[in-house]
Amino acid sequence: MFDYILFDLDGTLTDPKIGITSSVQYALRAFGIDEPNLDKLEPFIGPPLTDSFMEFYDFTKEQAQQAVVKYRERFDKQGIYENTMYEGIDRMLSALKERGKILSIASSKPTPLVMRVLEHFRIKQYFDYIVGSEFDGTRGKKEEVVAYALEQMAPDLQDARERKERVAMVGDRKFDVEGAKAFGLTSVGVSFGYASEGELEAAGADYIVDTVSELEELLM
Repeated sequence: MFDYILFDLDGTLTDPKIGITSSVQYALRAFGIDEPNLDKLEPFIGPPLTDSFMEFYDFTKEQAQQAVVKYRERFDKQGIYENTMYEGIDRMLSALKERGKILSIASSKPTPLVMRVLEHFRIKQYFDYIVGSEFDGTRGKKEEVVAYALEQMAPDLQDARERKERVAMVGDRKFDVEGAKAFGLTSVGVSFGYASEGELEAAGADYIVDTVSELEELLM
């Protein structure tokens, strides 16, 4: 069914909760904010960090950018490895490649960090394209990431119906669904990630799967 598949990273292929939330906690402390409950920081998983600091803690843009710098002090050395790959992901990616699927990462995480995560879990070889944001904020929105990934992997696929039938975007948050919709792709939401209850349904995901096995079956 699908020849081209874009994957979000955090909350879709790996569970980065401890690393991300602990690094957010570290950044907040620099601003005199003590947040002991890591569960409360789960909404930071997925969207651009600058936006999240502004939305959840009313930071100005300048404060949010400073908070991201503090976040990276911890995340780049320690938090990036406080991460686990969901069971069955490597097997699924291998099976998709054996079927001749073209795979791309489409993540809001900076590309160099995406590379390090993929190399850490030894799954980088399954991806034909790896697209993330830049440290300076370029390509920070999911729509921008999806647009660039599509330019790389399927530049000649312009027909709307064909694109819907042949290209899928897989992710765990509404931002992934919105990114897919912006370009007429089929959106596949995974409920085992970090979407809030009803988030994927409200965003209008075309499919929602509960397990990696269900995801593999759908993409095949």
